[in-house]
Amino acid sequence: MMLEHFHILAFTHKKMDVTEVGKLHIEPDRQEVVLKEFKEKMQIDELMFLSTCNRVEFLFCTQEQVDIQFIEAFFQTLYPHHQPQQIQQFMDAVENYSGIHAIEHILQVASSIDSMIVGEREIITQVRNAFDASKAMGLTGDFIRVVMRHTVETAKRVYTETSIANKPVSVVALAYHTLRDMNISLDARVLMIGAGMTNSNMAKFLRKHGFKNFTVFNRTLSKAETLAADLKGVAFPLESLTTFDKGFDIIITCTGSEQAIITPAIYTNLLQGETTRKVVIDIAIPHDLDAEIVSSNNVTHISIDYLQKISDKNLQERSKEIVHVEQILSEAIETFLHIHKMRKVEIAMREVPNMVKDIRSAAVNEVFKREIQSLDEESREVLEKIIGYMEKKYMSMPMKLAKEIMLNS
Repeated sequence: MMLEHFHILAFTHKKMDVTEVGKLHIEPDRQEVVLKEFKEKMQIDELMFLSTCNRVEFLFCTQEQVDIQFIEAFFQTLYPHHQPQQIQQFMDAVENYSGIHAIEHILQVASSIDSMIVGEREIITQVRNAFDASKAMGLTGDFIRVVMRHTVETAKRVYTETSIANKPVSVVALAYHTLRDMNISLDARVLMIGAGMTNSNMAKFLRKHGFKNFTVFNRTLSKAETLAADLKGVAFPLESLTTFDKGFDIIITCTGSEQAIITPAIYTNLLQGETTRKVVIDIAIPHDLDAEIVSSNNVTHISIDYLQKISDKNLQERSKEIVHVEQILSEAIETFLHIHKMRKVEIAMREVPNMVKDIRSAAVNEVFKREIQSLDEESREVLEKIIGYMEKKYMSMPMKLAKEIMLNS
């Protein structure tokens, strides 16, 4: 497969709202059937599908010309239920990369400098898992395999040799690190108010760290029960905050309410007369905690505003590392070009062993058959050793010479 046959069609947060990107997602249980049929119809040699919360990308190899007509057919074939207007919106937002520019792009993606949040290490796992899934479905081939191996190796080098991912920038990670640094007892009573994605992610950090005493409140009780089951805690509907009498040490709250969920009256009830210092992490927008509570109670208040300031500062620090990352990626592109040349030689020389064996067979069994039969057993053994030696040399020498020629060129 030639490098110029490698393409990437990317749909990301840079040109689309993430909700629009989500419309291109293909459910895992449908991917094998949908993508195999699509690959065949579009005459694609290799295909890899990458889908995250803010990007959907198609990596593929084809000898077809990837022009406007190809991209339009691409959408109509893969997303037949989308209306023409929707397809046109996707076409307007697509990022189209080919050849070495496609290699550069996937290296940037896996190294996180193309991410919505620079330095998020999760992307390297998402890229690797996407390749493994596509490979398991029989969609990929030798070229994408080589690309992905080099991509993952480069991304690992980026995270090892630079500080791009050292300082957390996500609000959830920052909230967790702030709480962890307080050295609070792992038996602390934790109230989780809200059971959405943010609190669910926060809960994963806390559970991994060793916290074990959780109570979950949510407007929809079933969601509270699901999160509480994961935490081995208990669940209540949101209105139970007004009567909850077990006390608390930590509140972590994130709901979609437009008004404060925790009023002074509710907070007083939750205290149950306790006067020890409490911790409240409010990562909701707008705030779930009434401002009056902070000024009139013994509480350490960690707000979304406070966390966002740290996030912005850490992002600035990460951005300084982009120069170092780009240096590594520049070297990686040169290295890939070398790898690609060597791989082309290896593929081109695959037939050499078979050709040598055919020549040997013809010489022994046809051309010199009578002469060999006239030799005594000892002479035939010596001849067999000579032919075997020559055969090995004729297999290895052309490969070595071809590689040297490619390197010199």
